[in-house]
Amino acid sequence: MSSETRSAPLYCPYCGEEDLRPNEAGHGAWECHACARVFTVKFAGLLARAVTR
Repeated sequence: MSSETRSAPLYCPYCGEEDLRPNEAGHGAWECHACARVFTVKFAGLLARAVTR
């Protein structure tokens, strides 16, 4: 799956604002224009076991 098909974050995890733009720091980096923070979003993996309820 390419990075173009991934969805963008909807809000800043620090301040909750929605004014986000991609950052030049690298793949998955986003900048928040409300609180001036830069953060990355990275897929860590799947659980080894299935979650059942």
